[in-house]
Amino acid sequence: MSDHTRESLAERTVTFLAAFNDVDLNGVMSHFADDGIYEEFNGRESKGQDAVRAALTPQFDGVFGDMKFIDEDLMIDAETGKVMASWRCTLDVKGEATSWRGLDAMTFNTDGKITHKLTYAKTKAPLFE
Repeated sequence: MSDHTRESLAERTVTFLAAFNDVDLNGVMSHFADDGIYEEFNGRESKGQDAVRAALTPQFDGVFGDMKFIDEDLMIDAETGKVMASWRCTLDVKGEATSWRGLDAMTFNTDGKITHKLTYAKTKAPLFE
C-alpha cells in the first residue's frame, strides 16, 4: 500500500509541470529522486541528478526556443504512485509557431520524488539537436 493520495500526487505533478513553464531547472530537478530516470521520447535515457539535469539543460537554455506546456489531463493511481500527464507543448520552429502533444508517465517514490519519467510525443518529426 502506498502513502500517496490522489491529491498529493496531483499537487506534486502540477508544481513539477509548472517549473517547466517557469523555466526553473532547479525547480524541476527538486522533484527528481537522486537516482531518478528520465526517458526522452527519442529513446535517450538519463539516470541520476547530474545526467537528468544535463539532458534537460538545452530546453532550459532556450535551444528549442520558448517552450510552454499546456496541461490537458492527469490520470493518477495513488496506490502505485503513478501519474500520466497529458499536455500540449507550444514553441517556435524557425520563426513559425507550432505545437505537439505528449504524455509523461511518472512514478513517485514514498518521499514524493520522481523515480522514473517516461516522455511520449506525438509529432510530425522529432526535434534533433
